[in-house]
Amino acid sequence: MRKAFKYRLYPTQPQRRDLDKTLMLCRQLYNAALQERRDAYKKAGRTVGFYEQKRYLPEIRAELPEYKHIHSQVLQNVIERVDLAFKGFFRRVKAGQKAGYPRFKGKGRYDSFTFPQAGTTGVKLQDGGRRVLLYGIGSVKVKLHRPLEGKIKTATVKREGEHWYIIFITEVDPKP
Repeated sequence: MRKAFKYRLYPTQPQRRDLDKTLMLCRQLYNAALQERRDAYKKAGRTVGFYEQKRYLPEIRAELPEYKHIHSQVLQNVIERVDLAFKGFFRRVKAGQKAGYPRFKGKGRYDSFTFPQAGTTGVKLQDGGRRVLLYGIGSVKVKLHRPLEGKIKTATVKREGEHWYIIFITEVDPKP
């Protein structure tokens, strides 16, 4: 059984800038991946898939040094979000529902990034749960207002207004 735990982060001013920059770069990658899919279909009538786009991530990280500070799995998750948006679009078209083509994301429309394997890479609790080490950001103060149960599977860092949160998805044993 999976369970979610949401905790408030208290980043320093430089960490806030790094978090904002990470969100900005993830949003730019999302929009670029969406644009690539649109252009490929308009120009050549072909579709670009998740794995094809994911294959270019090492090249992007090599050419654009600012992407080196973002964990590779976070970037893969951005491409996966684009893929899920298109899968949802085509599923709704097939079902005859109002489809809604995937949209470009503005600053207020892209507010989180996810570490898909947070239990093993990218995120680590420190100092007895008072801090969390985020790849590319550093050690950020966190308030664990309730104990974390189970094994961490994913971690999503989210901005809500002026505040930052981390949401852990954990695997817990079901209660009989």
